[in-house]
Order: sequence, then C-alpha cells, then structure tokens
Amino acid sequence: MDKQIILACDENGNFEEYIPRMVGHTGMGRRHIGLTILITNHKGRLLLQKRKHQIFDNVWCFTADTHRLHTKEGDESLEQATQRCLKVEYNIIEEFPINNLGFFNYFGKDDGYCENEHCAMMTGEYSGPINMNPEVGYEYKWVNKKEFLTDLEENPKKYAPWVIEGVKILKQMDIT
Repeated sequence: MDKQIILACDENGNFEEYIPRMVGHTGMGRRHIGLTILITNHKGRLLLQKRKHQIFDNVWCFTADTHRLHTKEGDESLEQATQRCLKVEYNIIEEFPINNLGFFNYFGKDDGYCENEHCAMMTGEYSGPINMNPEVGYEYKWVNKKEFLTDLEENPKKYAPWVIEGVKILKQMDIT
C-alpha cells in the first residue's frame, strides 16, 4: 500500500500531479482524490465498517474507502477504484452499478499523519455475499438508515469525519 501513487488535486478536485500515498498522508498532507463507498442492500440497509486506520482507528466508516490510483495502465476512474476497493476489502467480485453523488473536502490530523482529501461519495446496491478482509477492518454490520442517522447524531465521535461529511451529501440527495 505504501507504494501506491495517488492523484494530488486542488480543493475543487482538479488534478495537479502524481504523488506517493504517504505524501498525501503525512505532515499537513497534500490534498488528493479519495473515495468513500456506501453500499445498500435490497432491504435498504447500509453496510458499515469499523475500519483499521492510522488516524481514525476503530471508528465506524461507510462500507469502504480508497483513492484513485495511478498505475502503469493509467489513472483509475472512480468506478474502477470503487470496484478494486470492494474486491480487496470484501471479496466482492461481481460488478454492479455505482453512482457518484458528489464530492466534499475534509482534513484530519493526528501524530504526524493526516487526511487531506477531495472525496467522492460513491453508492450502489449489492445483496450478494461478502467476506471482510481482516487486514482493513475490525468488523462490519448492516444497519437501517434511521438507526444509523440517530446513532451518528447522538455519537458523532464513533464515526470517521468523512462519514459526517458524506451524510450531508446523502441528505441533500434525499437518500437518508
């Protein structure tokens, strides 16, 4: 993972240059293009993950999180990055429609590491089998939307900051 090359960008998501992942995540970081992914199932329940993370460890996140990568084949699209991430984090190999609901910026810092992202809010419906990779998360759960929103409002410190920002997009789209 430390050898990943990510896409640095300005506050509007305009590409600036390729950087090593750690340049985007150390010191004050470089803003870069990230993705947070929220999967729902056919019952409308949300898949949440308690993520292993350098800064925001052991807090609830959406389904999965990643970056657009620059590879020898070129730059991943948001959809390609989403499908790659779901395969790595949950062994989901079946492709299904993914939507980008919009972008938001967030910054977080702790002990020399930081998050400085222009983040896409990716969503899709999937009801097939999942097998969470224990290297990326502690646990996962399916929750109904109302239960999730109530808990987020009452216990915001239990959630990663990008979840709080992502919910704002979901509410604007009237998805929650």
